[in-house]
Amino acid sequence: MKDLDLYFIAIIPPNPIKEVAQQWKEYFSEKYNSKAALKSPPHITLHMPFKWKEEKENRIFEALEKTASSSYTFDLVMNGFGAFEPRVIYMALNKPEGLSLLYKHLATVMKKELNIFNSDYKNRGYHPHLTVAFRDLKKAKFAEAWSEFQEKEYEANFKVHHFHLLKHNGKNWENYKAFELIQ
Repeated sequence: MKDLDLYFIAIIPPNPIKEVAQQWKEYFSEKYNSKAALKSPPHITLHMPFKWKEEKENRIFEALEKTASSSYTFDLVMNGFGAFEPRVIYMALNKPEGLSLLYKHLATVMKKELNIFNSDYKNRGYHPHLTVAFRDLKKAKFAEAWSEFQEKEYEANFKVHHFHLLKHNGKNWENYKAFELIQ
C-alpha cells in the first residue's frame, strides 16, 4: 500500500515580493545557517500540512474549489518583521477581514468535506506571516538575527487573487495547484 502524501495550503505572494522573501531566506541560510525555510516557496500558510492519499486528490481539489468559488479577493499589506521566540523570524503582515474570512471558510470546508482539521500551533490562534527563518535557527543565532531584523523596515502590498495547494515531493514543497478567488 502506498504511503500518504503530504500537502498544505497557502498564499504565495507575487513577484517582486516573492523574490524579496526568497532573498531573505537565502540570507538567513548563509549568515545564520537556517536552511529549513528554503524547502518551500515563500508563502503565508492557510492550512497546516496534512496527509492524504494521492489517488483521492480530486476530493481535496473539490473542497478547495468550493472554498475559492465562495471567497473574494482581498489586499494584504506587509510591514516589517516579527518573531516567535526562540526560533522563527518572519515578514509581518496585516490581517485583513478577507484573510480571516478565507482562513475560517477553508478550515470549515476542510473539516466538513474531508475531516481534516487545521490545528492552531500551540494554541496561538491564526497569526498570518511569511517565514524567512525557523526550526533550525539556533537560539543563540536567533538573538543575533532578531537584533538585526526587529527594526528593519519592509513595506509592500498585493491583492490576493488565489491560494495554492502545495505538495511535498520527498525533499521540498512544490506549488501543486492554484485556486482562484472571486473578483
